[in-house]
Amino acid sequence: MVSVLVNGACGRMGQAVLKAVQEDSELKLVGAVDLQGGMDAGELVGLPACGVTVETDLAAALTRCKPEVMVDFTRPDVVFSNVKQALSAHVSPVVGTTGLSEEQKAEIAALAEKEATPAFIAPNFAIGAVLMMVMCKQAAKYMPDVEIIELHHDKKLDAPSGTAVQTAAMIAEVRKKHVQGNPDEKEKLAGARGADYEGMHIHSVRLPGYVAHQEVIFGGLGQTLTIRHDSLNRESFMPGVVLAAKKVRGLKGLTVGLDKLLEF
Repeated sequence: MVSVLVNGACGRMGQAVLKAVQEDSELKLVGAVDLQGGMDAGELVGLPACGVTVETDLAAALTRCKPEVMVDFTRPDVVFSNVKQALSAHVSPVVGTTGLSEEQKAEIAALAEKEATPAFIAPNFAIGAVLMMVMCKQAAKYMPDVEIIELHHDKKLDAPSGTAVQTAAMIAEVRKKHVQGNPDEKEKLAGARGADYEGMHIHSVRLPGYVAHQEVIFGGLGQTLTIRHDSLNRESFMPGVVLAAKKVRGLKGLTVGLDKLLEF
């Protein structure tokens, strides 16, 4: 069994992870951390008491619980520090918190190598979302004009989403960089055309009622192709989180993207 500590345990994603870990026969919950603590991690998510109390000190919990894996769904402003603490304790982080910069990822990769402790980051743990990104990369070889629209709940702290950025990065690997649309186009309102990623436009929608959704629209002569994925609840991410928790210790260095764990 793989021993797991869940960081950000009281959040919406954290609670879903707590439940998924406790219900999987190959994972063992040994620790839980959040800004608020004191409650039993089983009772917190509607399961029988498990004897794991939510703590507030991550460093102390890593030392005392000695997990093999730390699953982190916290906040963009603290995730980098969390990951460094885990790697320094030789605990493999599985990170779903978005907002890490490329410089921070490079530092994590270097620290993972130094500590001989693998790390895993995924902008999206929904297997359907990963399939969407892979399909978009294939489509871009033949239809390079593309725009991305991502839609999330209004509590999300970063924009564009990590999934949208990763999708654009994967498309950019096979697409020649060029600017889409009319070169003489003028925005009447700043930002109307969205963010620019190597000539592709990314549009972010934030509204109550959404969970996590993305559509990628390709345009060609006389035709369009839309590839869309919808996460209707947070359970959609759990098979990917569980898979990463089981696989991360067999990886090396830093691995980014759930597609690296799937067979195509």
